[in-house]
Amino acid sequence: MTGERQPPGHQERRKGARIPIEMWVEERTENERYYRRAGNLSRGGLRLEHTIPLPLGTTVHLSFTLPGDSVPVDVAGVIVSSTGPEAPGMGVKFVELSPEAEARLETYIARNGLPTRGEGDA
Repeated sequence: MTGERQPPGHQERRKGARIPIEMWVEERTENERYYRRAGNLSRGGLRLEHTIPLPLGTTVHLSFTLPGDSVPVDVAGVIVSSTGPEAPGMGVKFVELSPEAEARLETYIARNGLPTRGEGDA
């Protein structure tokens, strides 16, 4: 994820290509609601930029409208990575994605030049 420092010997865990994106994301936990900026997006998750990270493993519910779209995408995710004070942010892996949300993501990703499923996405 952009700006993260990885320890020596770190092996990349991401499977899908990421595209840069600028959009607001509403994040909800059991007791709180925040508005955060996304920095990149893939089929499997996104990165929230310029934010103090939540603890790894925290489940969050996200709602966002993809650029050029008019219908919000609602997903559940889990915090899987975080960065330090030099570039605060966190990576969210989607864990609950409706078929409609998955289709909206796939359409957006295909429209922005990434391969469709089965064409190079692991």
